Amino acid sequence: MNITSPTSEKDFENYFSFRWRLMRAPWNQPKGSEQDEMEDSAFHVMVCENNRIPIGTGRLHLNNADEAQIRYMAVEKFHRGRGLGTSILSELEKEAKKRGAKSIILNARESAIPFYRSAGYTILEPSHTLFGSIKHFKMTKHI
Repeated sequence: MNITSPTSEKDFENYFSFRWRLMRAPWNQPKGSEQDEMEDSAFHVMVCENNRIPIGTGRLHLNNADEAQIRYMAVEKFHRGRGLGTSILSELEKEAKKRGAKSIILNARESAIPFYRSAGYTILEPSHTLFGSIKHFKMTKHI
């Protein structure tokens, strides 16, 4: 398994398909809802087992010169607990530093709070509730 960035049209097709399948399809959201206006300027990473099929993804973009934001982090259920999420997060944090950010923010699902806390993130405040049922909390880390 290796961490890489999607580079080809097929890579991005697989990458976005993974994001939709894990983060949107279970809540009956349409294809396309796994993407936003920041995709073209964002830094994307994926962990692939073979054939460049993602089993984990994450994305980073800059909100301003000092603040980066992580979004769309997910790891396939059967691959959790093996350090893949930590590797993805580490790669995104390295890129944030490289781009000059001084802090990172993210909106974590309630179930992911322990994971982000273990990586040094702290809760700032409750954020939004996605699809009427998934509570999120705004978290930050100074880098």
